[in-house]
Amino acid sequence: MNPGTSEMHFVQALDSAPGMRGVLAAFEGVATGSADGYARITGDPAAVLLHLGPGLMNGLANLHNARRARTPIVCVVGAHATHHERYDAPLQSDIAAAARTVSGWVHTSGTTPGLASDAMRALAATRLDGGQIATLILPADVSWTTGARPAPAYPCPALAPVPASALTAAVEATRSGAETLLLLGGRALSAAGLRAADRIAAATGARVLAETFPARMEGGAGLPVTSRLAYLAEVAEQQLAGVRTIVLVGAASPVSFFAYPGRTSDLVPRGCDVQHLAGAHHDIDAALTLLADAVAAEAAPRNAGFAPPSPEPGPLDLTSFAAAIANTLPDKAIVVDEANTSGFALPAALAHAARHTLLTLTGGAIGQGMPVATGAAIAAPDRPVLNVEADGSALYTIQALWTQARERANVTTVVANNAAYAILRMEMERTGASVRPGAASTRMLDLSDPTPDFVHLARGFGVPASRATTAEELVGQLIAAYEEPGPHLIEAVVPPLA
Repeated sequence: MNPGTSEMHFVQALDSAPGMRGVLAAFEGVATGSADGYARITGDPAAVLLHLGPGLMNGLANLHNARRARTPIVCVVGAHATHHERYDAPLQSDIAAAARTVSGWVHTSGTTPGLASDAMRALAATRLDGGQIATLILPADVSWTTGARPAPAYPCPALAPVPASALTAAVEATRSGAETLLLLGGRALSAAGLRAADRIAAATGARVLAETFPARMEGGAGLPVTSRLAYLAEVAEQQLAGVRTIVLVGAASPVSFFAYPGRTSDLVPRGCDVQHLAGAHHDIDAALTLLADAVAAEAAPRNAGFAPPSPEPGPLDLTSFAAAIANTLPDKAIVVDEANTSGFALPAALAHAARHTLLTLTGGAIGQGMPVATGAAIAAPDRPVLNVEADGSALYTIQALWTQARERANVTTVVANNAAYAILRMEMERTGASVRPGAASTRMLDLSDPTPDFVHLARGFGVPASRATTAEELVGQLIAAYEEPGPHLIEAVVPPLA
């Protein structure tokens, strides 16, 4: 939460609700991102409290990511007292209009007796459509007026079974072998879903890919190695070459992340048929199991062994950076990846690392990593959390370090500091805007002069920090951070370009 005057009665109510834990964030984007991370790990709805329209708008970027992740969140936004709105005070705004950009359900509570019922409706709404944000706008006078009544919980909707026709079509498609691709997303990336998909691939020769930016994906030793659809459209086109049928299992039909001059946005190969086996509102695990039993009854999943790469000694490069992370990763860790260009080698390195849960940047709004890691650590205090973070992205929501220190959250943050907006340098070339880059445009893609000192920034927020310039230093500092409870930050100095 990041409350203000309009929410003081809500805050005071925490004293009489010992089952609810309040976590203070120094910026609304940290609060919304932390709620996202909490719900992704628990699988249950999280709640976030924000102050009026500006507070909501400060948190919108990470609510956008949460919407893309289909994260169930009750977003409570305080509003001016109803009789005060007509005066158009400085903080007055159209909260509902802003909320609708990220919410599947928006409601303004009008009476104190109906408030509990409104809250239960919001909670139930978070479960619709496979998970969504439900925003409850709470006027201050509805909070402070007496006469509230408790309300029963609304029933949560059950996941729907997949249509028999969709299952039959998927059976026929997968039997055609390598010309068929299973594109997995959402709950299909659970351990059960990945194993079922690999059974299908082993028996039929069908290909399997995961969506580019999964909300939650299990991985590591004991699970099949499952590659993700590439971020770069030209690489994704190579992955999809020769595919005649794409079967969507909790994923959307593939499109490029951005538009580029002279290139198509639709990544589906020409002449390829797209089938929908299961969407977010379906029981995806059951659908994949039924499909696997139909076409691969005797097949077993081809699980990866434990064989993390060993980093080459010496100054860090992007390969040894990823290897050091995979080599030291504790069992059952939660990995929050917002490393962008510096983390290009991370997925391959993690494939044979210890079992882990991966959370990624679902909506592309950077500044998600540190807050999501914070919420994940609060959700699972018995699991180590590793946040692999780009230096540019870290500056968006670095206030999360203060919350981590305050909550004693068990998060190890590795900031890949290349002193550059490397992803924007790459995109300037790919969009064709770099024919004659000049000093003014080049300066907009650079994070030096001055280069942020993340060691001192972290210590200023109360988080122990160190700097690594070699693979040996990074390995040693990671091991030390995992052994000591609480948050830590390691600034890893890496080259600016892959």
